[in-house]
Amino acid sequence: MAKAFFRLQKFLRRTQFLLFFLTAAYLMAGSLLLLQRTHLVIQQGSRGTSTNQALPVLDGMAGVGIVDPRMLQNPRPGPRLLVGMDALQEPALDQRHSPRWLVTRNSELRQLRRRWFHRFISDQEPMQTAGFKAMKRTAEHKGTYMGCFSDDSRERTLKGAVFYDLRKMTVSHCQEACAERAYTYAGLAYGAECYCGNKLPVTASKPEECNNECKGEKGSVCGGVNRLSVYKVEELRAGARRRRNVIYRGCFRAPENLTDTFPASLIQPNLTVEMCSEFCSKKEFPLAVIRGRECYCGYPTGRFSLHNGADGLLCNGMHNTSSVAEGKYCLVYQTPVQDTRCTDRKFLTTKSKVFVALSSFPGAGNTWARHLIEHATGYYTGSYYFDGALYNKGFKGEKDHWRSRRTICVKTHESGKTEIEMFDSAILLIRNPYKSLMAEFNRKYAGHLGYATDRNWKSKEWPDFVNSYASWWASHVLDWLKYGKRLLIIHYEDLKQSLIPKLKEMVEFLNMTVTEDRLLCVENNRDGNFKRSGAKQKDFEPFTQEMKDLINRYILTVDEALRGRNFTGLPREYVPR
Repeated sequence: MAKAFFRLQKFLRRTQFLLFFLTAAYLMAGSLLLLQRTHLVIQQGSRGTSTNQALPVLDGMAGVGIVDPRMLQNPRPGPRLLVGMDALQEPALDQRHSPRWLVTRNSELRQLRRRWFHRFISDQEPMQTAGFKAMKRTAEHKGTYMGCFSDDSRERTLKGAVFYDLRKMTVSHCQEACAERAYTYAGLAYGAECYCGNKLPVTASKPEECNNECKGEKGSVCGGVNRLSVYKVEELRAGARRRRNVIYRGCFRAPENLTDTFPASLIQPNLTVEMCSEFCSKKEFPLAVIRGRECYCGYPTGRFSLHNGADGLLCNGMHNTSSVAEGKYCLVYQTPVQDTRCTDRKFLTTKSKVFVALSSFPGAGNTWARHLIEHATGYYTGSYYFDGALYNKGFKGEKDHWRSRRTICVKTHESGKTEIEMFDSAILLIRNPYKSLMAEFNRKYAGHLGYATDRNWKSKEWPDFVNSYASWWASHVLDWLKYGKRLLIIHYEDLKQSLIPKLKEMVEFLNMTVTEDRLLCVENNRDGNFKRSGAKQKDFEPFTQEMKDLINRYILTVDEALRGRNFTGLPREYVPR
């Protein structure tokens, strides 16, 4: 026994083996320490919103919005921080309390971003499953393959509609999207881009040049670099879809010269809406205009902007009325065709000299504002974060580094001195906190297009969410008012009601010039890909009286701060509630 032990000791004394064992022991110790720290972080994150994230309002102080979070950690009366107009104007308060408060807020944002990321990942799993099920359902819908064609972005033939899906694009998915909009051909490029149109591309390419595999379907070809795999969509399926996608826009006074206003026309006895819509769809126009037996196709323009609708009674029985016979009024329908005059986008060719933020509280319509800005200017917007769902739907600036200065502006939800002063100027988008909180709660539990369930609304998570996020809504605006260098304040409600005037303000602030026709095109495509389908009405009031009192005080604080900086106050609809 002693002899064996001596041999083992001699063996271990050798330098190379000692080094090996020491290295292994060091790695094992480091791994154990890392696992222990990870366990602690997960435990802390699973507890939900920490108490210092909710910044309650003092009941006895009107117009005061936010209290120092240190009060929550110490039950005894302590120093209080008022973030209102007084705080913005008093340097003594700022020096005494701001550093601690900013550290707390930045820590909160980091925790919120982590929770958003994990929630986003978990939300994507069922979405991916649903996507693959949809692929299986449409797999039998295979059109006729027409060949591989050259694709020139400057003179694109298939330009009726454009779709992106950089994770789940399939041949069937593209065909289905084009069929829904009554197009004849569907073309795929780069494995993830889908183009629709009614004219076959002229320049054919070698079959082997279409060599990019579809992102969502292994073994299938989805074009190539500047190459389109083109399919002819089945007519029966497309025809069945056409009737459902024609939208009535209203009764309008007809322009003086319809032939000059609209580039295509048809005169047909016993003309129907379906006949006119199908004719205009084949011509790739988004509007179908009917006056008696005359059908006209075109776009919204300065001559015919669709801004001043007429009384619908003036168009009733229009085939027999004298007013229509005299050419005074016409019926307007939206065809399934997409208005493509404003869909082209690209990165800035030279780095922007001015670093502009598009800042908002979550749920305030930042994604919608980005959609409007991109289509109005023709340039991508960037993001301080990365959202795969947005990138997959065509927001290519999501993957670009947020400080690259290749985008027209950068989305951010950040607040705090350091984060704000990185930007030279900012568009600050503000929305009714009641609407913002509900929108963000829906996104958190059901993604960009879904709705949280009644069970979510009635759970303990909803009041915890309000207590935590309501103070953030206020502090976000107050921080940008305090530290922002050059601001343009846009209220979501004003943008929604007066889209073109407010969009013009945003474009001018970005130092860009845009034609009226392009702005009308944006208005025609105003919703984008992330509008929830209608407002899902709940049979109960989600906000308790205590929540309303809390939120209303924050509203008064923000309104006072805006007016103190010579900005327009909050819209009246914010309060009372």
